[in-house]
Amino acid sequence: MGRTKVAGLLVLLMVTAPLSGCFASSENLPTEGDLSVNVTVLDGGFFQEIEFTASTPMSVFIPYLIKDPNTGFIQNSTIIDLGDGESESLSILAPPRTDSMVFLIGEMGRNYWPIRDQGESWDSWIIRGGELDDSNNGIERVEPLENNTYSTVNNSMGTGGIVATKFVNIDRSMSVEKEEGGEFSSGIVHGKIVYDRLHEITDPADSFDIIDGKEGYYDRWAGQGNPAYEDAAQYLTNELSSFGLEVKTHRFEFTDILGSQNPEAYNICAYKWGSEVVNEWLVFGAHFDIAPPANAVLLDPHLIGERTYGTRVGAYDNTAGTSMVLETARALADFESRRTMVFCLWSGEEGGKRGSDYWTEYYVGEDNPDVTITNYINLDMAGVNWPGGGGAPHGDPDPALDEDGYPKDAEVWPMRVYIGPGPNHDKLDQPGMVGLSNWIGSDALGLEEQMGTLVGLNYSADTWKTSVWQDMDRPEIIVYEDTTARSDHASFQDNLGVVTVGFGGLVDGYWCYHQVCDTLEEMEQWMDTTGKNYGEENTGVANLVNSLDMITWWALMTFFHCDEKPVLNALL
Repeated sequence: MGRTKVAGLLVLLMVTAPLSGCFASSENLPTEGDLSVNVTVLDGGFFQEIEFTASTPMSVFIPYLIKDPNTGFIQNSTIIDLGDGESESLSILAPPRTDSMVFLIGEMGRNYWPIRDQGESWDSWIIRGGELDDSNNGIERVEPLENNTYSTVNNSMGTGGIVATKFVNIDRSMSVEKEEGGEFSSGIVHGKIVYDRLHEITDPADSFDIIDGKEGYYDRWAGQGNPAYEDAAQYLTNELSSFGLEVKTHRFEFTDILGSQNPEAYNICAYKWGSEVVNEWLVFGAHFDIAPPANAVLLDPHLIGERTYGTRVGAYDNTAGTSMVLETARALADFESRRTMVFCLWSGEEGGKRGSDYWTEYYVGEDNPDVTITNYINLDMAGVNWPGGGGAPHGDPDPALDEDGYPKDAEVWPMRVYIGPGPNHDKLDQPGMVGLSNWIGSDALGLEEQMGTLVGLNYSADTWKTSVWQDMDRPEIIVYEDTTARSDHASFQDNLGVVTVGFGGLVDGYWCYHQVCDTLEEMEQWMDTTGKNYGEENTGVANLVNSLDMITWWALMTFFHCDEKPVLNALL
């Protein structure tokens, strides 16, 4: 949500706050003024100690990610009880992409609370009067179990009635100028550090390196004994090891008709073992290989006016996803988890997802039969949609070009949050993961107005995604269950029956998809909105950093939620 709209909402909240207080008082409830918080402005994107002090007995519902002081685990939401004059401190993650957070206040010992809808922000919930009851949409307090310090919550039809609310402002610090992505340059993860990693891997500076001739890691095709891929794999191994993770390189070979062993796939996976259920694994993944050239000579479609096949760089497909996995691994290495965290960078995706297929079928399926993969998060081709919105008309392999060789008459096409397995286009097969994705996106990521959830009721199986999207007035970000799988998440769905969530942008509509022009410079060009008649004017770097920030945070927060409560396959 834009800052202007957020400011308008906050004005409305200030106007409606006295009404909330009046209702609360009429029910003899504590009010906003009865609860004090020791900070006036929180630093977005960080866990911070927040002290709550009550001047009258009350319960406080904290609907955010919190860090358990004893285990270090992250849990979603808790409820605390405070007596008259009592205080309690909690480590809470200030949402990274919103301007405020809200705490709900009720009578001492309260167990049932109203809650916002999955697809709305807390701001919108307050404005529509959700705190006055919110019908049957509620949660119930659950006493701490096992190693938990704090109460947890479950969904409930009961709401407990009226609550009071208290808002605290959030500001996110900037480490660089806005034009360089400064608005998204701080937090436990952030878009600027992902962008810097993307630049490092795709650095075009010439080098005397005999492998690829560049400072970056070029020509990493397929991973089948290719020296450039081997060089890149060693870089990945060293980086992941430097985070304190245990790195394993998984090589899979096949025997040809002559009995020779030939490399088939070479994956790099980093492990941080779980503290409670070590054999339940939550996996992050992205493929590191790039599309190999169809011909000996790679030709730039900007120069020849038509597309061929193959790339040396693969910035969008899929160095962007690789960079997000690396920086997420760096951040999560400092956290304790209930389940084992696994960060995998696959080979052979462009040749038919061979790397992830072998890993899920043989390494997990045969070599580790006691292991259960709880959920898989896929990062493949993301960063050239919202908020830049540039690109060729979707699916047009030969768009008209402007004088600089870039597609003109660009249309906005959505960033995708795709979930599966979802074999049916006309109903939600995995409502748990769809709901979680909407919950994270609508509030913590500030995307309430940009998001839409696609379900293809009364549409054909072939056209429903496009038709529903157009009929919904083309939301910039779509959450949906995909009936097809074109990336490594398919291996987890098909081989293991795991619920997956992935993040991606343009595919066939991206002019440089699987082309030599798939570079970081190209991504910035597509994301540049200066002088364009849609969206906010920003440099390509700023918009790209924004997009990478949003996606990385979405993946990270999904991990925290799924570590506490895995989302199981509703079809099994």
